[in-house]
Amino acid sequence: MKIFKRSFFLKGILMVLVLTFVIGAVVGCSGSSGKATIKVGSKEFTEQLILGQITLLALEDAGFDVKDKTNIAGSTKVRNALANGDFDLYWEYTGTAWLVHLQHDQAITDSQKAYDKVKAEDKKNGFIWLDYAPFNNTYTLMMRKDHADKLGIKSISDLADYINSNPGELTVGIDHEFSVRPDGFPGLEKKYGFELAEDNIKIMDLGITYKTLRDGQVDVAMGFATDGRIAAFNLVNLEDNKKFFPVYNPAPVVRQEVLDKNPKIADVLNKIAAKLDTKTMTNLNYQVDIKEREPRAVAEEWLKSEGLID
Repeated sequence: MKIFKRSFFLKGILMVLVLTFVIGAVVGCSGSSGKATIKVGSKEFTEQLILGQITLLALEDAGFDVKDKTNIAGSTKVRNALANGDFDLYWEYTGTAWLVHLQHDQAITDSQKAYDKVKAEDKKNGFIWLDYAPFNNTYTLMMRKDHADKLGIKSISDLADYINSNPGELTVGIDHEFSVRPDGFPGLEKKYGFELAEDNIKIMDLGITYKTLRDGQVDVAMGFATDGRIAAFNLVNLEDNKKFFPVYNPAPVVRQEVLDKNPKIADVLNKIAAKLDTKTMTNLNYQVDIKEREPRAVAEEWLKSEGLID
């Protein structure tokens, strides 16, 4: 009888250990807390790092476990990582999705139209586009504010008129890609009806166009509309009044199966997207690029100031 009781007791302990292991394994699949784990990605440049940290902080505040998978170089690599499940969501730009990922040739210059087309087409790929942000990080032509004011130039049409009336006077700084692509400088000249001599076009790396313009080495330069250096260097974006440049509004893109299981993600991120206008995003970029603050600190400060997290 004693032997039977001892054997029964040992079997009981073994069953408890097995159950404990199984339960632990199940919990471990969804994070140690049992909450859903969301992997957040981003590209490697300042604006994307900020958007990534905003997303991580907001989802964590909403009760999700999060994994930081941000800072991936290259749009194609990021898209592949989403497709492979390396992460569950990231912020993509409508223009990039339309022209690069979905491989269309004709650029779209209307924000709502671009978003609607990308959203509909990407749904077939299992990617859901949440609400897009109002800011448009597209190409821009910039001038020093004091110089633009002096010449009375506010738009690209104004610039074209000035160039045609004063040939050879202004120089423009652009990068190599922008100098040859049809939706770059050649197409811009055709759209706005002007043409610069080769000597008045300075080809340089994109990263130095802002500083070169600030220092007066060129009169006009290309850049991206929400770059923090525009405000820091007292530059102005010339209005693209004929709507030549493609639109690049960002939106969170989520894998369908992840959103189906966690619909709360849409509620959290749609509130954030609505508040990200051009002035706001430019200032956030400025805090990182010029003030040299960490993207996470800038993201947290902004979320709290807007009452989006506690």
